[in-house]
Amino acid sequence: MAGKTAIVTGAAGFIASHLVDRLISDGYTVTGIDDLSTGKLANLPPDFDLRQLDIRDPEVRKIVSEVRPDFVFHLAAQISVSVSAREPVMDAEVNVLGALNLFEGIRAVEGKTTKVVYVTSGGTAYGEPSVLPADESTPVRPLSPYGASKLAIETYLPVYERLCGLDYSIIRLANIYGPRQDPHGEAGVVAIFARSMLSGKSLTIFGDGNDERDYVYVGDVVDAIVKAAENSRPGPFNVGTGEGTSTNRIFEVVAENCGHTDDAVHGPPRPGDVNRIYLDATRAGKELGWTPKITLENGLKSTVDWFRQQVD
Repeated sequence: MAGKTAIVTGAAGFIASHLVDRLISDGYTVTGIDDLSTGKLANLPPDFDLRQLDIRDPEVRKIVSEVRPDFVFHLAAQISVSVSAREPVMDAEVNVLGALNLFEGIRAVEGKTTKVVYVTSGGTAYGEPSVLPADESTPVRPLSPYGASKLAIETYLPVYERLCGLDYSIIRLANIYGPRQDPHGEAGVVAIFARSMLSGKSLTIFGDGNDERDYVYVGDVVDAIVKAAENSRPGPFNVGTGEGTSTNRIFEVVAENCGHTDDAVHGPPRPGDVNRIYLDATRAGKELGWTPKITLENGLKSTVDWFRQQVD
């Protein structure tokens, strides 16, 4: 894809910054949009073309007009489930109106077709499915305003396909972990465990720790996103391993890599947390040629090694 242009929204974030690295390596000319409310400049290459803007800012449309991108990778979002419950209007303003602001920018570009890759959450879309692993035919039942706002954009994309001819693919992610993940967020249990253990702090597991998530390494996720960009199929595509891993097991493996010997403290479960979710990624395998390559053990070791460098 050498010579192609791309815009990455949320570019300084955890997943998007890895995507930026991959696109540049593949020969893309990349422009990033990020307001740095949660993203970090340190995640991005030196001299990277970053436009520091809120995704809702009308200037976003001007950037799209200027760049005339071949691809837009939309990862900017309000990602906190708890914040969405407290402030659902703000959540919708960022996740729905922000996306529409971006799409209107694409709509105004004449004389070319732009491919949008929309990255969203599988776990929050499916809620508590009765059959696991959940495939893309699983009924969508978001349990939070965040899940609802992210799902809403999936319904807008075919509308914009008709309005302005954009192409799109939808990626529904499992639980992503790896280097650069924020250890201060609410969703990054691997990052939280690694940072706390390496800093010698005690840890609390909410509930009995037997809840299960589908953990997939960030490098594998970036590979799926790039494959979706290069493919004409819209999806949605689940991106996960198809296997559930308990929080207790994550604690054990991370502790082993950190040399952490203290037991976890168990606290009350958090209201609204999904008990079990893992995703069937068969469609991504068949239509995108994607399968995860990094084992959980190797991925957790790489992640701990990265956090150890940050602590040192």
